[in-house]
Amino acid sequence: MLLKSHRISKPAMPLIAYQDATIFKLFLVDVGLLSAMSHLDNKTLIMGNAVFTEFKGAQTEQFAMQELTAAGNDYIGYWTSEKSTAEVDFITQKEGDIFPIEVKAETNVRAKSFKLFCEKYQPLTAYRCSLLPYHPEEWMTNLPLYAIGNL
Repeated sequence: MLLKSHRISKPAMPLIAYQDATIFKLFLVDVGLLSAMSHLDNKTLIMGNAVFTEFKGAQTEQFAMQELTAAGNDYIGYWTSEKSTAEVDFITQKEGDIFPIEVKAETNVRAKSFKLFCEKYQPLTAYRCSLLPYHPEEWMTNLPLYAIGNL
């Protein structure tokens, strides 16, 4: 799967019109394939050593991409700022509405880029998926990572 970056000047539709084909992320069809192709052994997963600490963000994004694809989103991309100093993990479009989604592998959920995007574009709904429980806030909703497919 190829996930393309977006540089949106203002919230408009369709998102595909704003994609930058020169900037993209690659995803596999399965998180297990990603682990196997990277030669991530079982001990690393179970023991949680430093290598896994660095790699679990990529695995978490892979899992999120699988779930968003299976959920039938009309469009999935990601956002970067003009200077590429800020990034939002996923921007989805379903039935004309745009939803930014930030994905975190832990309970540390600080995300300056996500907040910047939400302040700038004021989406109808924004989601942050992590290991924290469900918790709606004024500007976004914290959603447990396992529930990302329900968006």
